[in-house]
Amino acid sequence: MSPDIHSATRPPAGAPDRLRAACARLSRRARFVWIEEEALGAYARSLPAPPALTPPGAPLTGAARERVAAFWLTLDAINFGSGWFPTLRKRPGRSGYGTIAGALRERFERAGPWSAEQLSEIEPAELAHVLEQDPGHELMALFADSLRCLGRRLAAEHGGRFCGPLDAAGGSAVALVERLAGWRCFADVSRYEELELPFLKRAQIAAADLQRAGAARFSDLERLTMFADNLVPHVLRLDGVLRFAPELVARIEAGELLAHGSAQEVEIRAMAVHAVELIVAARAGTCAAAVDQLLWERGGRPRYKARPRHRCRCRAY
Repeated sequence: MSPDIHSATRPPAGAPDRLRAACARLSRRARFVWIEEEALGAYARSLPAPPALTPPGAPLTGAARERVAAFWLTLDAINFGSGWFPTLRKRPGRSGYGTIAGALRERFERAGPWSAEQLSEIEPAELAHVLEQDPGHELMALFADSLRCLGRRLAAEHGGRFCGPLDAAGGSAVALVERLAGWRCFADVSRYEELELPFLKRAQIAAADLQRAGAARFSDLERLTMFADNLVPHVLRLDGVLRFAPELVARIEAGELLAHGSAQEVEIRAMAVHAVELIVAARAGTCAAAVDQLLWERGGRPRYKARPRHRCRCRAY
């Protein structure tokens, strides 16, 4: 039997749990996106085992850990722009994210990380050169602004140390998310009527990325939600778990941009979060972050890439 599609899995405590509760409440009044409840149980059972989120071996220490933390915090501070990705210069066979992440990784391998001080003063032209993009592209200015914020917060609060926020979190992924949530470069909160939805996609994925990379060991990673973007909802729609209103499908298929914070855009993200929570409830031994990674990787297959997904120009994803 599939779980109650309106149930919250735990009482609110911390941003991810507040998001779970808000998405469950939103599901009772959604007007454009719905969960196909009868299909959800079988779908959950059909999924392969999600990937492990904790690497084998001991966590990184010292300079290696600082470098890895620098890479992932830098990348996740600019892990947005999906609404602009069709306008980027993409590397052959690479997605927009893959293009940006690949170019940034090569810069780190070639010259090491930027320091917090350097990030606090970075300009769009320098970043565009590293990312192999047009310096006049709107996204380069947004990326540079986000990285300047990251550098200034690290310098002001953690002595310029990239591991500083991780250490201050005390082994808690939720604590790290709460800390990053207060930084403009990771802000991501939407409203739906009276509901506040702290999606915090990039703050949450930063916690998961840092653990996967061995820079952190969090005891509560299972408390994170999925990382609400535009790909996992697309996968869930094509897989028959989410159903979109015909007029919303028409807008997406036509390539029309959705307004960030609009009812349609918020419902897409919120109902995907809630659907993943129900998948987790139907499967023992997994968590939302692991299911998210599984579905995100599935979204790279030709079947999913052949159909348009929703696009929204914002800093959230």
